[in-house]
Amino acid sequence: MSDKSAKVSGRHSPPRHHGIGTRPPKVENFKDTLKRIWGYMAKQRRLFFFVIGIIMVSSLLSLLGPYLLGVAVDKVIADPKTSTLLRMIAILSGVYVCHSLSLWLQNYWMIGIAQNTVFDMRNHLFSHLQRLPVLFFQERQFGELMSRLTNDMENVSRTLNTSVVQFTTSIVTITGTIIMMVWLSPLLTLLTLTIVPVMYFGMKWITKRTGKYFKDQQKDLGEMNGYIEEMFSGHLVVKMFSRENKVIQEFEEKNNSLKHSSYWAQTYSGFIPKLMNMLNNVSFAIIVGAGGLLALNGAISIGVIVTFTTYSRQFTRPLNDLANQFNMILSAVAGAERVFQIIDEAEENADEKEADSIKQINGNITFDSVYFSYKDEESTLKNISFHAKQGDTVALVGPTGAGKTTIISLLSRFYETNRGKIMIDGKDIKTITRDSLRSQMGVVLQDATLFHTTIRENLRYGRLEATDEEVEEAAKAANAHGFIIKLPMGYDTVLDSDGKGISHGQRQLISIARAMLAEPSLLILDEATSSIDTVTEMKITDALKTLMEGRTSFVIAHRLNTIRSADQILVLNHGEIIEQGNHDSLLEQGGFYADLVRTQQNETLDTG
Repeated sequence: MSDKSAKVSGRHSPPRHHGIGTRPPKVENFKDTLKRIWGYMAKQRRLFFFVIGIIMVSSLLSLLGPYLLGVAVDKVIADPKTSTLLRMIAILSGVYVCHSLSLWLQNYWMIGIAQNTVFDMRNHLFSHLQRLPVLFFQERQFGELMSRLTNDMENVSRTLNTSVVQFTTSIVTITGTIIMMVWLSPLLTLLTLTIVPVMYFGMKWITKRTGKYFKDQQKDLGEMNGYIEEMFSGHLVVKMFSRENKVIQEFEEKNNSLKHSSYWAQTYSGFIPKLMNMLNNVSFAIIVGAGGLLALNGAISIGVIVTFTTYSRQFTRPLNDLANQFNMILSAVAGAERVFQIIDEAEENADEKEADSIKQINGNITFDSVYFSYKDEESTLKNISFHAKQGDTVALVGPTGAGKTTIISLLSRFYETNRGKIMIDGKDIKTITRDSLRSQMGVVLQDATLFHTTIRENLRYGRLEATDEEVEEAAKAANAHGFIIKLPMGYDTVLDSDGKGISHGQRQLISIARAMLAEPSLLILDEATSSIDTVTEMKITDALKTLMEGRTSFVIAHRLNTIRSADQILVLNHGEIIEQGNHDSLLEQGGFYADLVRTQQNETLDTG
């Protein structure tokens, strides 16, 4: 709506899914976020534990391979026959084939688990967004919200796909490797493990820094996406005021912030494989040197040295994987926290327990001493009182910020009154469910909102069950049928986003036809004929007369010549009704309204 003062009260009831009277806990740490992700995996847990079992089998097979390799070396040295070699090759081949099969199965099933979990999370987030109050969307960039639905969700999906398997595999492999190494040679094991403290303190130093930068990276990415969406949607204004250089500069600043956070996140995480490779080589040198001395003294066999060198790499590689996966998990948790921040936002106030659905509204509207303020601000509306009879046209007039749109928003129950009552047909609107109330309302805004689908489906949005014949009848009544049938595909013409491709006036006619199809009892018009050429304005005015016939209508008006025939004109200023009456009576009073009319008439003469 056009009134820029439109906001919403911060007094919200708690989200339904957290129970009545409690506010959902905020995500504060890594552990809490993981618990919440685990909650979304409820349907997948049985399969998940089965996959964990497959991972353990796969890890044990990966441990068995090096041991059999060492045994094969000792056996071939002790009994250098072709049959012995072929038998050991066959056994090793079988182990590695089974290992590869188990790897494929665990990845296949884990992908399904990850996709189903993120599917539920994404559905929950999107459905929750539909239940949030108006103020939530007024205070946030759409691009930033889109980033949470796309980038952050994809981050969680990617981590579940790979990190869970890698993380579990690494833990099982490390545990099993240490057990096998101790069993083969406690002394070599002790020497190999001397590198672990260096790994631990090195990893601690790195991960302490990466967590902050990964969070900053996700935040900067969301802000940049929001800015891009905002600039693309407002590109005409940017060009009109020649602000391309300013926009480029602001984008460079946001892009630079993202570059900085991404650079340090990737730089610090990049230290991990370098550290691991260095320590891996040190470990290999220790085993070869110490193992060679032990073999020369007959303490161990050559096969044990071969096995140990493989296990040493198998020991450090999972440590490397753990470090890398931990960074990925940190990044995913940062994204999940951003998702849960939205899910934790309080939904629109729940309907009162005594609220009933209504099937039909006659249209008798009463505002009785209504007061309203946004959060802790000074009252936006003060002592608003008026009565509109069924079929009346009520015009709301006043400067920007006077409270015109706020009155409409209170009537629609986007906001709740602080004091006073709003009555419809003698019933307090708080005793009427929001869905049934809003289903009785038709809205035609200054800027028509159309969707990227056919004209027919855009019209049917007013009443989803409407037949094709009813859709076309509504278009005819709104004077839209003529231009629609001239389009290449007629009613099946697919509109671009926001109706680009047809004129502003044609979009308005479609919007009016959609409202007609909804057959509302209450009608809200927000300067529906502004910025329209004279011929199209006549068509729209004629369509609006048809639409308003017999319906109680509220018209937010800036061009006063469009409301001369209104049954009642409410003149607002600073949140109060300062004058009230029809056009002629208000002119006779010679007050604020009369001054507005004279000012607009003089402006028309000057421009004429």
